Amino acid sequence: MRRILAVLAIPLLAAVALAGCGSSKPAATATTNPDSSVKVTGTFDKTPDVTIPKAKAGSALTVKTLINGTGATITSADEFVGNYEVFSWDGTSHALKGSTYATLPTLFTNPLLPGLQTAMIGKKVGSRVLAVIPPKHGFGTSGNSQAGIKGTTTLVFVIDVLKTYAGTAAASGSQVAKGGGSLPTVTEPTAAGTAPTVKMPASSVKPPASLQVQTLIKGSGPKVAKGQYVIAQYVGYIWRTGAVFDSSWSRKAPFGFEIGANPEQVIPGWDTGLEGQTVGSRVLLVIPPKDGYGSTGASQAGIKGTDTLVFVVDIIDALGSGTTS
Repeated sequence: MRRILAVLAIPLLAAVALAGCGSSKPAATATTNPDSSVKVTGTFDKTPDVTIPKAKAGSALTVKTLINGTGATITSADEFVGNYEVFSWDGTSHALKGSTYATLPTLFTNPLLPGLQTAMIGKKVGSRVLAVIPPKHGFGTSGNSQAGIKGTTTLVFVIDVLKTYAGTAAASGSQVAKGGGSLPTVTEPTAAGTAPTVKMPASSVKPPASLQVQTLIKGSGPKVAKGQYVIAQYVGYIWRTGAVFDSSWSRKAPFGFEIGANPEQVIPGWDTGLEGQTVGSRVLLVIPPKDGYGSTGASQAGIKGTDTLVFVVDIIDALGSGTTS
């Protein structure tokens, strides 16, 4: 995941599922085998009971829809939220590498591993899917050391599809502000599904020393609570240069994170500024260094330790019950 926004590495369970980002491998060809040696039982959105035989995995990508959903169909332009378990299968042994059923679901972001891409495109919300992915349709012969995956490891996924999101998803509420004055001015995009434009104040205006939060579009959904899994679109600017340093809109790929997580999954200004905002809102965040990347900055994004950051964030959804502060 090449997003500069996150302050920490993607958790292992997300890395295994999503580390196909940036892969140029073509989609794999799947075989549907009702008599697959991997057995899965249990109800939708509950922890599955997965049985993997004490034998070597086959070389074919195997996909089976265990529960047929009736919701929206996943397309190549969509991302989706799901709960999953993933196992590594090496030789005659296997190990659980990650599970979200006891915590929060996760956002599966395009492009996925080739085997997952093949397995999930065309499936419907409400489905449970089994995917047995050999190395050539997963991480290849290089494996993925961060996730503890060897070049010979077969991956076994069980995924429950909860919701889909278009890559062009945006705020859905009513406009109430545009920034301006001592804050940056935000101009709505001329094309649907693209990022708004941010213009900094005159050079004589110094950036604020404290976090500034302004609701630009007020959504009609529930308030975002600490501990929820938030789906967002965003664009980030550096006040000093007036230049964009990151944008989910440019990738057509919404971003998912747990708000108020410990350890943090986003910079502090996001956790503080977005909690209590309503789903469907667009929010302007002006974030001083102490609430951003601190005195070290983020050199790979051109962010100095003294830089104030400006984000426009669309809150697309918030999942899970969360807690109130």
